[in-house]
Amino acid sequence: MSTPAPVDHPAFDLDDIHALIKDESLAIDREIARRLDSEIVLINQLGRYIIQSGGKRLRPTVLLLAAKAFHYEGAAHITLATVIEFIHTATLLHDDVVDGSAMRRGQASANAVFGNEASVLVGDFLYSRAFEMMVEVQNLRVMEILAHATNTIAEGEVMQLINCNDPDIEEHRYLTVIRSKTAKLFEA
Repeated sequence: MSTPAPVDHPAFDLDDIHALIKDESLAIDREIARRLDSEIVLINQLGRYIIQSGGKRLRPTVLLLAAKAFHYEGAAHITLATVIEFIHTATLLHDDVVDGSAMRRGQASANAVFGNEASVLVGDFLYSRAFEMMVEVQNLRVMEILAHATNTIAEGEVMQLINCNDPDIEEHRYLTVIRSKTAKLFEA
């Protein structure tokens, strides 16, 4: 038997994909800045530090591409993409504290700069702000999906904590953590 010839696919890189949703991505940047605004200076400082520290915003990108694929014409996709980014950012803040990480995306982690307490509390702020925004969309199914995803992510964090000192972890337990912590928000 011969090996099938490789299928020639056009090359796409992330810049090509982002070009498809340039205007929406700019709208998300504006929404993030607006929704991060707080009378509490530390929330503004730490929130901007983590949001502006890079990252590819893959989760919001998936949401925007799905909205475009289905010819969505409302404004809720911008709000929900921001919700997804806030949930993801909150998980990063909490994860770095739990893991004792000093670096994130090539720079000092928020907890290394601002302390563990501030990182956890601003992570909580981002979670609660995300839920406020979900309510604004007024779609119970969306709230159900995102609430379930957030709960699953938290369970994944706890599973990772339980497994962290187990050098003999079975593959299915490891994959369950990955599904819970990473894949679930993409799915949502």
